[in-house]
Amino acid sequence: MPQRSNKPTTTFTAWCNSHLRKAGTQIENIDEDFRDGLKLMLLLEVISGERLPKPERGKMRVHKINNVNKALDFIASKGVKLVSIGAEEIVDGNAKMTLGMIWTIILRFAIQDISVEETSAKEGLLLWCQRKTAPYKNVNVQNFHISWKDGLAFNALIHRHRPELIEYDKLRKDDPVTNLNNAFEVAEKYLDIPKMLDAEDIVNTARPDEKAIMTYVSSFYHAFSGAQKVPGRARQALLAATAQCRCYSRLPRSPHFSCRRQWPLSDIVGTLRPDEKAIMTYVSCFYHAFSGAQKAETAANRICKVLAVNQENEHLMEDYERLASDLLEWIRRTIPWLEDRVPQRTIQEMQQKLEDFRDYRRVHKPPKVQEKCQLEINFNTLQTKLRLSNRPAFMPSEGRMVSDINNGWQHLEQAEKGYEEWLLNEIRRLERLDHLAEKFRQKASIHEAWTDGKEAMLKHRDYETATLSDIKALIRKHEAFESDLAAHQDRVEQIAAIAQELNELDYYDSHNVNTRCQKICDQWDALGNLTHSRREALEKTEKQLETIDQLHLEYAKRAAPFNNWMESAMEDLQDMFIVHTIEEIEGLISAHDQFKSTLPDADREREAILAIHKEAQRIAESNHIKLSASNPYTTVTPQIINSKWEKVQQLVPKRDHALMEEQSKQQSNEHLRRQFASQANVVGPWIQTKMEEIGRISIEMNGTLEDQLNHLKQYERSIVDYKPNLDLLEQQHQLIQEALIFDNKHTNYTMEHIRVGWEQLLTTIARTINEIENQILTRDAKGISQEQMQEFRASFNHFDKDHGGALGPEELKACLISLGYDVENDRQGDAEFNRIMSVVDPNHSGLVTFQAFIDFMSRETTDTDTADQVIASFKVLAGDKNFITAEELRRELPPDQAEYCIARMAPYQGPDTVPGALDYKSFSTALYGESDL
Repeated sequence: MPQRSNKPTTTFTAWCNSHLRKAGTQIENIDEDFRDGLKLMLLLEVISGERLPKPERGKMRVHKINNVNKALDFIASKGVKLVSIGAEEIVDGNAKMTLGMIWTIILRFAIQDISVEETSAKEGLLLWCQRKTAPYKNVNVQNFHISWKDGLAFNALIHRHRPELIEYDKLRKDDPVTNLNNAFEVAEKYLDIPKMLDAEDIVNTARPDEKAIMTYVSSFYHAFSGAQKVPGRARQALLAATAQCRCYSRLPRSPHFSCRRQWPLSDIVGTLRPDEKAIMTYVSCFYHAFSGAQKAETAANRICKVLAVNQENEHLMEDYERLASDLLEWIRRTIPWLEDRVPQRTIQEMQQKLEDFRDYRRVHKPPKVQEKCQLEINFNTLQTKLRLSNRPAFMPSEGRMVSDINNGWQHLEQAEKGYEEWLLNEIRRLERLDHLAEKFRQKASIHEAWTDGKEAMLKHRDYETATLSDIKALIRKHEAFESDLAAHQDRVEQIAAIAQELNELDYYDSHNVNTRCQKICDQWDALGNLTHSRREALEKTEKQLETIDQLHLEYAKRAAPFNNWMESAMEDLQDMFIVHTIEEIEGLISAHDQFKSTLPDADREREAILAIHKEAQRIAESNHIKLSASNPYTTVTPQIINSKWEKVQQLVPKRDHALMEEQSKQQSNEHLRRQFASQANVVGPWIQTKMEEIGRISIEMNGTLEDQLNHLKQYERSIVDYKPNLDLLEQQHQLIQEALIFDNKHTNYTMEHIRVGWEQLLTTIARTINEIENQILTRDAKGISQEQMQEFRASFNHFDKDHGGALGPEELKACLISLGYDVENDRQGDAEFNRIMSVVDPNHSGLVTFQAFIDFMSRETTDTDTADQVIASFKVLAGDKNFITAEELRRELPPDQAEYCIARMAPYQGPDTVPGALDYKSFSTALYGESDL
């Protein structure tokens, strides 16, 4: 990719040599040849026409520095400030400083004195180029870099002044190297302008060097500037009139130009000194012949000005329509996405949707906020320009009004707010569902493990063949089982409650949960029925029982609930927990500490149960009783009790560790909350304070409008400089979001509040600046003095009681009365007030802004271009006819504006019409929104 050139050395060298040749010398290396100061002083004498102090001819460094200082002092004496350029740098051959010094000389002696229509220096030179190249439709000079790359602008300047040197129609825009070389060669050969630029360097550079282009173009200005100067004395005025004949030689023949030769050429050629009076008499014919052309040129300039304003306004309207359509289309596409409330099945999927929403907030929405603000500013600026040029107000297409865009934006933000709340609620719901589902699976697995084999045991008819002691043992065993069964009732109810809650929360795997829960409930009912049946069978044989082992029964009765307590304890110790605050985790830690405080009592109960078992063993051994391998009344053996007790002892420290980790996590979350709150409690009030200060600045009138504008722009920069604090807050908010922190009791400000406040702050300062700029534009265009503007502002603010920036009808009437308008409550006053209201409030909104008030007051006190003035100008071009032809328009106006008029003018229908006649009166009235009555 071509790079931008930063080396104007060649151009500056050629420029210096173009002047040094007049003194019979030149330079080869701009960095070296000015080091002794001799040629530098000679260059300044040539271009200024003045004598500098005598140079020192010595070769020592001090002599060179003294010579360069004399040159720099001379430059400074011409009012030029040399910043950071010293004699030592020039003597040392500092290329950057040497080029800067030469560019300063070029600006002072070649560009600064250029003056075109009250503009000077760079702007004057640019305006001169634009005026000279205006008739060339394929040339558009807007700057001193890329506008010159195709070479057509250089050729156009030469052709405008010396058409015989350039065959302009044969030039092609797609051959820039040929165009550039042609212009450079012609300028060097015929205009004595040395070649300062390289065509290949310009074409292959993305952005040609602006200083080099300006230096070269200034040579054209000075080469042709002699044709633009008009001497003051009478004889010189007549001679200038004859010189203008060459300028008008390109115009078609006209009845205005009829200078008839009044004496033979031989009388002039054969006379040593022709008669001065005769020459002056003949030249005066040229002056009067071309005076009419000057009048036509003035009329054409007026029309060009009006048409240029109209074309610019149409371009701004098209830009507004396009930008408004694009923004509304983006809003239309985005709202359905924000209104989509289809939930996902997993937390990961919902978190991805939340991340997509954050990308929308950070990446996609901010540019659209800027586009919306810029669109409002463009619309206000366009309306101001239309009012200042006395044009009708711009009414956008249906559905593209600023109010339509604001309504669409409000709908977008409502959908956006609801979407974020829905995402957070869905994530909480899925977290709750995952926790409940895991809890359901754990409890169901424990219950299913407990019920495994219970139905077979209850259906076993072992009591039919058992001995009396066995029957009694079976009865006691059954009683222990019933106790165990009752203890498991709570777990079954918990399983059913969890399944019901999963259904209510619309868990995606509810079908399998319901199936498993139904199976557990059916099995539980079956166990209850079987237990009841077995008890009845055992009670039938109870009378046959004689003895019962009290110790085994006591063991079974105490071991079963203790075993159930340990199982419940293991469940609780392994239970998952979800907390969001320090208080919640501290509550869990407190409950765990209470549980640990019960462990000594539980250990004593365990030892008591084991002591019962040991006592039964001792009695059996002492009485030589053979006991079965297991307790006939329970399956809970001492080994099971000890095993589960050891499991409980192992789970307690694990639970301690998990709670401590969660406490650390919540402490970190609390730190994030406090960190965010500390920053938000600073940024939020700061934004509110700035909003109040901007409102106060827009009401107060301190200094001129330019002072107010500068103050507001400084204020705007200070606001933009505050953006890093907002970015820091965004980073802290991002950490909070990643930590899934959903509330913050330390601040009332949310990130959404901060974002909305920041966007409102940027929009308010931009709108206030735009309002001041429009007031300056109105003041300058209408010629309103600063005192008048302050008087209007003071009156408006005085009656704007609520400081809302707009006046109601009654407030406006009081304001007008204070300014001397006769709008009292009578018939004449009401009629005048209604007329004023139709001007300042054409949409009948009931409110009058300060801009509309200023426009009305300026319209009442100043004058602008009118349709009658444009009609009069067209009449001059038409030769006092009531119509104008396409040929006349093409002759008098630039090509693009002539075609613009021809395409829009209606055919003339008057009695004196001719073929091709155009009605310029209806066209002129249409420009100002008037009807041709």
